[in-house]
Amino acid sequence: MADIGSRKIDHIALCATEDVGFRGASTLLECVRLVHDALPDLHADHIDPSIRLFGKKLTLPLCIASMTGGTEEATRINRDLAAVAEARGLAFGVGSQRAMHVRPETSASYRVRDVAPTTVILGNVGVVQARSMSTDDVKKLVDAIGADALCVHLNPAMELVQPGGDRDFTGGLGAIERLVKHLGVPIIVKETGCGISDAVAKRLKNVGVEHLDVSGAGGTSWVGVETKRAEAEHDDAAKKLGDAFWNWGIPTAASVAMVAAVGFETIFATGGVKSGLDIARAIALGASAGGIARPMLQAVRENGERGAHAFVDTLSAELRAAMLLTGSQTTVALRHAEKVVVGELALWLPRS
Repeated sequence: MADIGSRKIDHIALCATEDVGFRGASTLLECVRLVHDALPDLHADHIDPSIRLFGKKLTLPLCIASMTGGTEEATRINRDLAAVAEARGLAFGVGSQRAMHVRPETSASYRVRDVAPTTVILGNVGVVQARSMSTDDVKKLVDAIGADALCVHLNPAMELVQPGGDRDFTGGLGAIERLVKHLGVPIIVKETGCGISDAVAKRLKNVGVEHLDVSGAGGTSWVGVETKRAEAEHDDAAKKLGDAFWNWGIPTAASVAMVAAVGFETIFATGGVKSGLDIARAIALGASAGGIARPMLQAVRENGERGAHAFVDTLSAELRAAMLLTGSQTTVALRHAEKVVVGELALWLPRS
């Protein structure tokens, strides 16, 4: 059975090069039609897409979302992307710090403060691991990388397919409540590609959670990633389960709308977000910012920091255009922009 290090190597390779997207399912962000403003009364240079997050200013409402850590290649990827985040005023999330906790010698692969001294950095731990760790041990992971907040990730579907993955998901809400009350930094509860429902959002809200990352369905299928790994390990049972649940989850757009109706201080829309227009649509549904992982990984792997900067340039231009063309000078205005919801997404929207 693969150890954490080899699993991380598999994850990077599969996400960067293999077809691990959802099969025939989408984020449903395309179902959000922003209404054109033919008379915006704005100058393009005065569009301001900046936001404030955990006391810091982001130039764009964008997080380079949690991906990796724990290997030599992960070190390079994290440092390159963190440097881009610093230069462009974005937030940056490290991958699961489980490897760092179990194998302290991998800590350097998560430490990026020297290349990103001012930007928002998000730590990351799985809820199953957080349940079994003391609050002090979790705080050590946060402090070791100088994180501004901690993502606690939920991934039951992925774990069920993963050979040797977790099977006991009891006590997760209690662990989150403990960290919210005692960790001393903001807690972001995030999924890993299957989305968060309004029912789960309400349970999280009731224990004090104010920050969510929906990580919805429609982008990378982490069930798909683990299915590919199961296939490589000739685990037929896991592969069959993974094939059955490859498309499992709540589409990103639907999840954003669901949790926005509950009300949170911060909502990240990740999961299949690929463009500035996607970010604009998500904000119009109630998100605070978008999160992008796989396209950033591919850009930096193919063309280094230069490729990542070029991708951010495109995202920025598209977002600014969407804001101008909806008469939205700020992201706050964009959240209230007129929109029409069509197709399947309309079926997911909370009923008033």
